[in-house]
Amino acid sequence: MEITSLSLSQAAATEFAPETTYLNSATSGLLPRRTIRAVKALADHNASGRAAGAGSFEAVEAARSAFAGLVGVGPDRVATGGSVTVHVGLIAASLPPGAEVLVPEGEFSSVVSPFALRGDLRMRYVPLADLADAVRPETALVAFSSVQSADGRVADLAAVRAAAASYGARTLVDATQSAGWSPLDAGAYDYTVTGGFKFLLCPRGASFLTVTEEAQASLPPVFAGWVAAEDPWNSTYGPIERLAPSARRFDEPPAFLAYHGAEHSLALLAEVGTDALYAHATGLAARFRRGLAGIGHQAVPGESAIVAVPGLGAREPDLARAGVMVSARAGNLRAAFHLYNTEADVDRALNALS
Repeated sequence: MEITSLSLSQAAATEFAPETTYLNSATSGLLPRRTIRAVKALADHNASGRAAGAGSFEAVEAARSAFAGLVGVGPDRVATGGSVTVHVGLIAASLPPGAEVLVPEGEFSSVVSPFALRGDLRMRYVPLADLADAVRPETALVAFSSVQSADGRVADLAAVRAAAASYGARTLVDATQSAGWSPLDAGAYDYTVTGGFKFLLCPRGASFLTVTEEAQASLPPVFAGWVAAEDPWNSTYGPIERLAPSARRFDEPPAFLAYHGAEHSLALLAEVGTDALYAHATGLAARFRRGLAGIGHQAVPGESAIVAVPGLGAREPDLARAGVMVSARAGNLRAAFHLYNTEADVDRALNALS
């Protein structure tokens, strides 16, 4: 799919028409009009009975390439799937018994549980701010989110990466709450995992795993199906003879409706550009933080597109009744800003709170 240039204001005007003040992309992003059209077209096609098959692998490959472009790696480093949990479970299966996994306190469950519930790994939890300093020689893996789901705090990626490298530990970054609005060099980490249905604006059922070439050799093919084969269409019966030589060997069978939409959502983000979206989303978030301080509420500090206000989570139903959609997480009132948001949205949320 050819990538053209589209201004952020053009994208917002042509692709979105929310009926509320929607500040809840950290829970689920709004679907662009082009994405909805693609999903509906495939659903109608599958209902017609005029052709076999549930979807196109060309759409999966287009989504893979578009995501690769957003995070700065080649498509051969990207595996596609349906959920972050399965990607993390694959990584958890690669660790030997007794390996130490270092994670931040309060990390999102999907990043932690596949390791913790194995029962034979050593889990160590530290405050996010101390993560880099907590890496030690026996640490096998540092697993953390680039942006915390509960409160929008941004991890010190460079510091954690440097600390892990100095001790030979591998790194796993969950970019679900940052990919799309925040620049990411996925190739700088052994693994990244990203759910597509938040800031990537994809239908739920599209997710992405990036793996360095070195780390690919250590992942077991525990979820291998025929789509992971070097020659998929001649690998539909019996054991797979050869897995794909790229990260496609870790693909899950695709949810085609999700990927037919993801292709178009990711193309839209590429047209807008991560730098433009970063400036827009963090600028709105900064306006919201300043406004909150003016009405007596102190938000979690930082430069994240996600703004959390400790102790204010109980106000979420009040805002919903006022047509302002936010979320309550870990006692926090959480608002998230994306390309379809405006300064007027910020001011409506502040008025509802005051």
